[in-house]
Parts: sequence; C-alpha cells; structure tokens
Amino acid sequence: MTFMLQRPSEERLRSFLRNRKDAPFSYGEVGASKAGATEGYVVDHSRAELGEGEGTFECAIEALRKWRMFDLGWAGVFPPEAPIEAGAVVGVVARPFGLWSVNPCRIVYVINEERRFGFAYGTLPGHAARGEERFTVERGNGDSVHYDILAFSRPGPLMKLGYPFARSLQRRFARDSLRAMTDTVLC
Repeated sequence: MTFMLQRPSEERLRSFLRNRKDAPFSYGEVGASKAGATEGYVVDHSRAELGEGEGTFECAIEALRKWRMFDLGWAGVFPPEAPIEAGAVVGVVARPFGLWSVNPCRIVYVINEERRFGFAYGTLPGHAARGEERFTVERGNGDSVHYDILAFSRPGPLMKLGYPFARSLQRRFARDSLRAMTDTVLC
C-alpha cells in the first residue's frame, strides 16, 4: 500500500488493479468468512436493521450491487460499477486523514439465496491488512431486513506500524457503512 497526497487518477487506479488481477490472496484462509470467525485473526461483526418486507430487501440487494455501503465520503470502491461476481477485483480507495490509499481486493464468493444476498472479498498483496470481509443483507423470519458485516483481519507489514490507528479506521468503516446502508435503503 502506498500513500498519496492526491486522489489517484482513474488511469492509475485501473493500472494498479490490472497489475493485481492474477495476484494470489494475501492470506491463506480464503472463503473462511462463510463459517464465521477465524482463529488467529481479529474479528469484527456489525449489524443493523434496515426495515421490513420484500421492498426493503430488494432495495438493500440493489444497494449492495451498487456498492452503496462504501458511499462514505472518505472511502469508496473503484471501479464503482464493478460487478458483484466471484473473481472481480476492486480497490478500496480511502482518504481518512488527508492521505489517499488504495487497497486491492478480489471477490471470493457470492451469496444469492431466497432470503440472503451478499458477497465476501479478500485482500490482495498491497492491501494494508490481510483477511476477508463479508457483506450481506438478510430477510429474517419475522420479515425484518438486516445488513451485516463480518470481517477477519490481521495487520499487513505497514499496518503494524500504526495498528491502533488502523483498528480505529476499521471500526469507523463499519459504523459509517451501517449508516450508509440505513440511509440508502429508505426507499
């Protein structure tokens, strides 16, 4: 991961991601977020109720497909039109405190069930952390709709230097992502 004073151009972002298209994941437990927590990693789990009913569920699915959980102002996904499909490579572009960074990820799997939709992506070389993050929307038996984030991670080499700062950013992302989805799914 590198830090930049200016937001990288689309051309630079596309080149950065193209160079990681075939890179191996930067952790060994690929797909482990299907089962939940993973030993040896810090686990973060956040959940918010979005509303009730089929309409809310469909709106939440569409929000995930459009990466609305990353509409945070200080973070986003590139390319923003990236399809939610296994193998798609994206960059999490963030500017939490004045410096820009790009963290590459690849979608590991997609969940497309009758009452649950989502996906997980895993980190690639060049990401500040190593691990996986799963984003799902679920329609419960009582018809309530929830947005759920489950992540397991450990610091990459650079992240070790500023680990408390990095952990605060991970918590901030979860909090802001829950808010973004709650605000988006008011349809």
